[in-house]
Amino acid sequence: MASSSPSPSPSPSPSSPAQARGGRNPLEEWSGRVRALEAGFRAWMAKQPIHVEAVVTTAAGAVQGGALGGLMGSITADGGAPWVPPLPPNANPQAMASFKQAQALAAGPLVQARNFAVMSGTNAGISCVMRRIRGVDDIQGSMAAAFGSGVLFSLVSGMGTPNPVANAITSGVGFAVFQGGFFMIGQRFSKPQGVSEHNYYARTSSMLQNLGLEKYEKNFRKGHLTDHTLPLLTDSALKDVKIPPGPRLIILDQIKRDPGLAKAQ
Repeated sequence: MASSSPSPSPSPSPSSPAQARGGRNPLEEWSGRVRALEAGFRAWMAKQPIHVEAVVTTAAGAVQGGALGGLMGSITADGGAPWVPPLPPNANPQAMASFKQAQALAAGPLVQARNFAVMSGTNAGISCVMRRIRGVDDIQGSMAAAFGSGVLFSLVSGMGTPNPVANAITSGVGFAVFQGGFFMIGQRFSKPQGVSEHNYYARTSSMLQNLGLEKYEKNFRKGHLTDHTLPLLTDSALKDVKIPPGPRLIILDQIKRDPGLAKAQ
């Protein structure tokens, strides 16, 4: 009597598209690509002259501010209450200037888009220049950027007032004081590592993202292996920060092949 051999059991099919692609979550993969592009852009910006970075940063800030201002103006125009009180007929010049600026914050989409574009672009540009000159994001740079944005916002939104220069300086000082206080509060409640610290790891982050080794960026940070140390990296240095042998070889090979990484900056 012939014995029947057991039929082979079917191989389990992947239960999700992420498992079919090797277990990677599509959302995580997309987020990783976005982070890689962002890190690459920051690395590119770090290599540019100060005027190029200032222009690009100012333009980006102006676009973001314009979009926000246009949205706020649309909301106000669609059904916002007239929250700006009427101006008395015999108001003094200072009250007139304040009224003009309040009107600027309650105007239509185009006016608010212009005002916020000027304010945000100026703030971003001055912050960029101060950071490149001073090498750090601190309260002085933040207040200088706020003063500049306040001055230009006043000049743009308060045209026609009797004393535009004095009003602009007053607005700039007010913006600077507010931004300085906000910066100090943020510093008190934020982590010790500042936002600008990422600038020291921009090329490192971009390299690791491109190699698919982004999870080892924390090892570089713990060992203070900044972009400036990339040309000096050795196998023992990477071993000290607990990076396995395989990734160590890939990282060192990439640094050797890429002139931009092998050259100290």
